[in-house]
Amino acid sequence: MPDTLLRGVTLKGLEVFETLAATGSVAATADRLGMSAPAVSQQLRNLSQALGAELVDHSRRPMVLTPAGRLFLGRAKAALQALRAGQRGLSMLDLAELSALSMGVIEDFENEVTPHLATDLAEAMTQCAFRLVTGASHALHAQIGRRELDIAICAAGSPDPAGTLTHPLIDDPYILAVPTGTDVSGGLAALARLTFLRRDPDQVMGQQIERYLAGAGLALPNRFEMDSNQSISALVAGGTGWTITTPLSLIRAGRFAGGIDAHPLPGAPISRRIVLYATDDWTGPIPARIADRARDLIEDHFAAPGRARMPWLGDSFRVRRDTVAPDSAGP
Repeated sequence: MPDTLLRGVTLKGLEVFETLAATGSVAATADRLGMSAPAVSQQLRNLSQALGAELVDHSRRPMVLTPAGRLFLGRAKAALQALRAGQRGLSMLDLAELSALSMGVIEDFENEVTPHLATDLAEAMTQCAFRLVTGASHALHAQIGRRELDIAICAAGSPDPAGTLTHPLIDDPYILAVPTGTDVSGGLAALARLTFLRRDPDQVMGQQIERYLAGAGLALPNRFEMDSNQSISALVAGGTGWTITTPLSLIRAGRFAGGIDAHPLPGAPISRRIVLYATDDWTGPIPARIADRARDLIEDHFAAPGRARMPWLGDSFRVRRDTVAPDSAGP
């Protein structure tokens, strides 16, 4: 690519363009990136001028990309992904002296996030005895509470496991999942002809859903109770029943997702939060660095695809960038 085409293309401009493509709004982009709306607009103008093409149709609300913008978005995402990967690699170099780490990760992430995270950690921690387990959130809560794990990535508990520090990763709101084409205009009462598919009550999700149903005054027959997300997804897609789930869980439905329609859950919104717990003797920067890497993976594999499929989620399904202020000392 000639140098003249690169002149004026900035990292900030690419980030603004990527975010606006997801939000469709200058105001939402400004809020997500911590910028002013005029600054966002200026970055977009600069990028369009540098490329010699209009990237966004400003006449529509929400804003949409022009054909040139859609073509450039894939290139912009690839460039940003490569830059972020390089930054992540540099930030984890100082894990090489770590001698031991025992970590648990929620089953929701075992196909997408966990393999990448495990690979990155194995490469960065060349002298480390590394133990990785996967499981349900309530099981990981118990293990880190007993100090069998140093770090756990799972749904937040109520209360949090004793003796842990919390790094929020993503808010995962509850949604309604029904067979494709099901009319939900009459609310949950309109679903009486279908069976409600329950989660295992030991699961954090199962407990939160039961509290929602009780608050809504719904006493539903207990015909199906499962701890398998894939089994529940298969039954919904097959027309057997409906369920309450989350965007993260719906994305994991894989081949069954095409037979499932997602809708906002009626009533006051409820959400689970996925967090990284670290035992309170891990007060150095390592848990925060692992949390940052997990956030990037969650954004790529779950948050961005989820908002693209269900734009009505908005910022309710978003990666959390809150951090726990670390001490200078490590474990």
